[in-house]
Amino acid sequence: MHKAEIIEKVAGLWPEVFMLIGATVCLFIGLSKGKGPRRSTPWIAAVTLIIAAFMVGDNLGSETNALAGMAGYVKLAVAGIGLILLMVTAGVPNRLRQTIDAEAAKEFEPGDIMTGEFYAFFLLSLTGVMLTAGAGDLVWLFLALELTSLPTYVMVATSRDRVEAQESAVKYFFLGALSAAVFLYGFALIYGATGSTDFVEITAIVQQQMAEGGGRLPGLLLMGLTLSVVGVCFKIAAVPMHFYTADVYEGAATPVTAFLAFVPKTAGAVALILLLSLVGWPLPIEIESLIWIIAAVTMTLGNVLGLLQNNVKRVLAYSSIAHSGYILVGLLAGPAVNEAAGGALGNGIAAILFYLVAYGLGTIASFAVLGCLRADDREAQTYKHISGLHKKHPFLAAVMLLSVLSLVGLPPLVGFLGKVYLIGSAFSAGFTMLVIVLVLNSAISAAYYLRIASACYFGEPDDSVYSAGIFPRYAGALVAAVLAVVLGIIGNGLVNATRNATSATQTTAQTESLPAQAAANLRNINQ
Repeated sequence: MHKAEIIEKVAGLWPEVFMLIGATVCLFIGLSKGKGPRRSTPWIAAVTLIIAAFMVGDNLGSETNALAGMAGYVKLAVAGIGLILLMVTAGVPNRLRQTIDAEAAKEFEPGDIMTGEFYAFFLLSLTGVMLTAGAGDLVWLFLALELTSLPTYVMVATSRDRVEAQESAVKYFFLGALSAAVFLYGFALIYGATGSTDFVEITAIVQQQMAEGGGRLPGLLLMGLTLSVVGVCFKIAAVPMHFYTADVYEGAATPVTAFLAFVPKTAGAVALILLLSLVGWPLPIEIESLIWIIAAVTMTLGNVLGLLQNNVKRVLAYSSIAHSGYILVGLLAGPAVNEAAGGALGNGIAAILFYLVAYGLGTIASFAVLGCLRADDREAQTYKHISGLHKKHPFLAAVMLLSVLSLVGLPPLVGFLGKVYLIGSAFSAGFTMLVIVLVLNSAISAAYYLRIASACYFGEPDDSVYSAGIFPRYAGALVAAVLAVVLGIIGNGLVNATRNATSATQTTAQTESLPAQAAANLRNINQ
């Protein structure tokens, strides 16, 4: 990499650098002896996210990205939704018995206070997503994905005083380690097949190999891409790496579950876009068939199992799995093949970027409602707990209604636009059968989403349920619900942003700009 390229790359990392500084400040302030400074850590995290958003320019990240503008879009989306998640997670470390006892103790013991660590890990995980979006190298991508995931293991384990949280964290950690091993081995095979970890060089070499091989991928490269895709499926909770989802979502504190539903999924979706851009669209038939099967099975399994649950958090967990299947439909369709359609229609990558925001708002709002309720000093989780919610908490019932209607994809909410763009991209790319599977699964999902709404408005209230009294969490639920309505009605600006972010998609290698080193690498491999 030339000096000018290094300077340009570093200049695009200022948002991430400031996020890391903010995380470090939260960590140190959390060790302060004074209660006032310790309680300021959420505000420090909020200021960090706001300043990082302002630091995001028009051309951030590496020019070796598959999408020249994707890094900036993803960073802004992560910072914006990160602020909502910060409101939803407010008070989580302060409600821990360990923290309460430490605050009441005469002698301050820094090791017993979790506030600083919690918000530091919160910012570190979001930083990982930002770094994933700007990755231009396999090593960078691996480190960014792990930076996204590692803090979440600790957040799950320390978010509740109950053994279920520790059990969920152990399961989440070991399956996460397995998935990391799988996609890292895939990265190693890609390196072995191409002799490079740089995305530009890999793309050029792959296109030359395919041209020499009659349009087929070499066996080693095919195996590497397959393992990479399967491993990254853990991040988005897609088959066959979905097994942890329901147990971890149920065991973690509800606000942390909202974090898990959006942050790792976004990182995984962006990573899959970058990995598949190495071979370009239309995808090789082997990879196309793999993703087709994973998408169909993921959305079907998620929706069918969601029907069988009585715990609302588990319902939303299987809903998350199903939405991963929907996202894979856009990934299969790939970049724009029908620019005349306008907006993100016909552009699967743009549809994914839009849908991540749409899904994030809907699912965060629903988890925020559950997080605002308590039942016998436990988290509200079951249909019984939200039964008759509109009689005691009409505001929360309204937010829950809007969130589930957006998730099911009813107009005029943002979830409807998201599914329209996904369906439009798949139909334009010729995946008619997969579109039918998606539409049928959306109909299936309506059963459990409407069951949630029905419980809120037609059930009898549970006297054991009461408000948790955390105002920021109410504010987070309100902001997410309002945005779901507003973006559904006037979402053209966001649609145009996704289109601009994907306007420079590299579907084939630009051989005239191929670095000399890439050609040399290919000659060495052939020898």
